[in-house]
Amino acid sequence: MSASVHVIVPSTRWRISDLREVWAHRELLYFLAWKDLKLRYKQTVLGAGWALLQPVLTMIVFTVFFGRLGGLPSDGLPYPVFTYAALLPWMLFAHIVTQSSQSVVAHQDLVTKVYFPRLLVVLAPVGVGLVDFGVAFTVLLAMMLWYGLVPGPAVLAVPLFVAFAALAAVTVSVWLAACNVRYRDVRYALPFVTNLWLFASPVAYPASLVPERWRWLYGLNPMAGVIEGFRWALLGGTGMPLTLVAASSAVTLLLLVGGLRYFARLERTFADVV
Repeated sequence: MSASVHVIVPSTRWRISDLREVWAHRELLYFLAWKDLKLRYKQTVLGAGWALLQPVLTMIVFTVFFGRLGGLPSDGLPYPVFTYAALLPWMLFAHIVTQSSQSVVAHQDLVTKVYFPRLLVVLAPVGVGLVDFGVAFTVLLAMMLWYGLVPGPAVLAVPLFVAFAALAAVTVSVWLAACNVRYRDVRYALPFVTNLWLFASPVAYPASLVPERWRWLYGLNPMAGVIEGFRWALLGGTGMPLTLVAASSAVTLLLLVGGLRYFARLERTFADVV
């Protein structure tokens, strides 16, 4: 009986077959995500309460300073609900980017010893982010009930915009995770960039403040389309922000393809450099 030999050849470019390989290792992805979830709340007093505390406190601060004192508009919606509905997809995005960008370095013991699709460690934080999102989403439902807001048929699009937020985060993460292996400056610059990105996105203010002729340019920020689309799907409004969503979708897909190619090109050197 002859033994089969599987030869692993490093690739310099991303291929569709790489996604099939990721799917074949989906059980490893599950265990990586489960490990991250357990570590996130290990030896904490509040446990999953931290998933509620951060968006709620941020919403209160934004409501006081931007809503009450700053007088920013909210497209006719109660400002607390308006802001909280934007914070949920934003914090999902920020969590995935923060954790995934450090994922290859954080799993260096695994990366240097065992072969598996390195993209799995970048995808693992998505599971934890979605769990946190689900916990925090219950508060939004309670707030909508308190203010008497009833979602319309567009609510069926909510899962699509949640997936859009996660995809945008993975898109940014594949670039940063690959860069972080060689340039550790990423971990220091990321908090600053994330804070700037928050205020460059329509979280505390509506995208309607941007002139219509420049709306497509504003949509080059992937989170602009995600946030406005999520808010429209859940809370309604004048109409779907088609220009923003289309521009953000196009940018996200282009960056995703480029990011996967860049990640695949550097992946062959991870074990040597990390």
